[in-house]
This record gives sequence, C-alpha cells and structure tokens, in this order.
Amino acid sequence: MGYQVEKTDEEWRAQLSPEEYAVLRKAGTERAFTGEYTDTETVGVYRCKACQTELFRSETKFHSGCGWPSFYQPITDTIEYIEDSSHGMKRVEVRCANCGSHLGHVFPDGYGTPTGDRFCINSIAITLEPVEQADGPTAGQEQSQPS
Repeated sequence: MGYQVEKTDEEWRAQLSPEEYAVLRKAGTERAFTGEYTDTETVGVYRCKACQTELFRSETKFHSGCGWPSFYQPITDTIEYIEDSSHGMKRVEVRCANCGSHLGHVFPDGYGTPTGDRFCINSIAITLEPVEQADGPTAGQEQSQPS
C-alpha cells in the first residue's frame, strides 16, 4: 500500500530509536504500565511518533486500566485497520494511515464510552502536543511584567 510518507528501512532505523522502531515498524508492543502516556491527563493532540500525523485528541482518552493509553475515537481518517490473527488471537491492528506505522489495536470493549471502542495505543508510538493555555503562560514560559 502506498503511504504519503514512505521511507526505506534504513531511513526509519536512522530516525527512530531501537525501541520505537520495534513497535512502529515491526508491530511490537511495549510492556503494560510502562508507557509515558498511560496515565497522562494533559490536554492536547496525540501525533504519530514517526510522521507527526494527528491521531487522537485528549478529549477521547480514558482510563481503561489495560496498561496502555486508551482512546475511544481517532481523528477522522487518520487510522488504518488491519486484521491481526497473530498469537492465536483475532484482533484489529491500528496503524497510522499516513505512514503505516503500527500504533496498537482496537477492541470493542470500551464500555461506557460514546463509541464502545477502546483504541489501545503504545505510548512509544505517539507524541503529545499540549494545547497552550489561553488564560496564562504555557509551561516553562515566564509571564511578562509591565515596565
């Protein structure tokens, strides 16, 4: 399948850390409860670590208790769905529709969510872009004082 972002295996290896490469390009999985975004509640947009495509908004993130960041809905048309029958299971793998990177899986067990889905995403496959606060300085910035 042709993606908007296509790179050689060598280019992906040069761009990503070995751990990121194992998950994003080889469909690996990080250990449960070890990811940076598992319990994050920061408001913002989650992007693909490989190509920076916007994938999920923080408003759709919820605590599922599964050990990985969980979302009930992606941003429209940013996710590719692939049947996955590895490890003796029937699951649906989710990939970035822009570059084909493995993100995680989607399960129909997001009870209590508006969609009923749980997108179980590896933290190492995404990066969070926090939304700047309109009422004050953003983290790490000093508020200017009048002269």
